[in-house]
Amino acid sequence: MNDVKQRVLVTGGTGYLAGWCIAMLLEQGYRVRTTVRSAAREQAVRDGVSTIVDPGDRLEFAVADLTADAGWGGAVAGCEHVLHVASPLGDENPRDADRLIAPARDGALRVLRAATAAGVRRVVMTSAANAASPASYTADGCTDETLWTLDHPSLPAYRRSKTLAERAAWDFMAGHAGPTTLATVLPGAVFGPLLSTANLGSVRIVQRLLQGRMPGVPRIGLEVVDVRDVADLHLRAMIAPAAAGERFLGTGEFMWMREIAAALRAGLGDAGTGVPTRQLPDVAVRLAAVVDRSLRPIMPGLGRRNRHSTEKARRILGWQPRPAADVVVDCARSLLEHKIV
Repeated sequence: MNDVKQRVLVTGGTGYLAGWCIAMLLEQGYRVRTTVRSAAREQAVRDGVSTIVDPGDRLEFAVADLTADAGWGGAVAGCEHVLHVASPLGDENPRDADRLIAPARDGALRVLRAATAAGVRRVVMTSAANAASPASYTADGCTDETLWTLDHPSLPAYRRSKTLAERAAWDFMAGHAGPTTLATVLPGAVFGPLLSTANLGSVRIVQRLLQGRMPGVPRIGLEVVDVRDVADLHLRAMIAPAAAGERFLGTGEFMWMREIAAALRAGLGDAGTGVPTRQLPDVAVRLAAVVDRSLRPIMPGLGRRNRHSTEKARRILGWQPRPAADVVVDCARSLLEHKIV
């Protein structure tokens, strides 16, 4: 292992992506401090990271919450870099969108105020690919980081929260004249192995397919990317001089849900026999969404093939994601190993 490097703050240590960021930083010789909302969560983070690397005395914790100012000054103290990965917890499609938007936007600003006051060199903030998407997708459209999603009340609350939080971050940095620089990472649908079962996030999609409780799959497409590759992109954006002031899309190959289901069946053998592969008619999905609010966030993407270019991340940062079929199978195997299917 390399000599111990600088200290990096990773926000939201109990999160799916944050755990992998912590593990990879430790593997590369960094000291890591991570925020948790309660000290009672510290051992769960340490246990998850320990499945990949022995954190020893290089992993420490700070109690801080995105919804409050307390603790952020101490969290960033002595850190060279910040990976702002945390997102506020809660319903991804609340009736009042501001319940998701305000904590995401205000939380990002809390982190940036603390980081710039402390003279942190680089903040890398996790946004989302749907913050760089057109409101109306086209069949063969492909967008890049130059596009900003135009906010509108008709958009899902989660998509609005990511867009508005990232926009607020860039607006804040435009008025900052200090040494701190910002880069943002915009991932697609994040799957891959689990470090713990505390926060499944988007992995629940694969979990539901494995449980075989669905009568079929909707005509929804996802740009599948591995959580390890997204963590790697954060680390690359953290240290590359050319990443300062840049957005980086971190999406993978586009797969229809039916293709994801077929990959699971082909890659898992007997464990995948219950995965549904029948295509549900769009009208049936729309009718189901009338009574099932959890389906409503996917409605804008029904039948649409929206894609993003990752040429910038490949060219500037040398980033290369794994094949999407391998990602979903690795994710499923991890779910099975953790016995949560």
